[in-house]
Amino acid sequence: MIVRILGEGQYRLDDAELVIINALDDDVEAALADGDPAWVHRAMSRLLAEVREQGTLLDDDLLIDSDVILPEADTAPEQLREWIGDSHGAGGLLP
Repeated sequence: MIVRILGEGQYRLDDAELVIINALDDDVEAALADGDPAWVHRAMSRLLAEVREQGTLLDDDLLIDSDVILPEADTAPEQLREWIGDSHGAGGLLP
């Protein structure tokens, strides 16, 4: 899976990592549902950190379509709700 973090770059993740990534995505959803901005920020930070740690950063010169695009950790909860609603009708940041 190719994951783009806005303003940063693209990462290639092995399928084995998707279980962890999906669990972190669920945590972002739970934080949004709870309405706790600090929890949302922590959950997004953990999700992005896992992508960075487990993924392989791709060269900027490669032209590969991203499977998933993630916003920055400091994205406001309201914007994340819109992002999820507009881009991923199935819920969550990841398909």
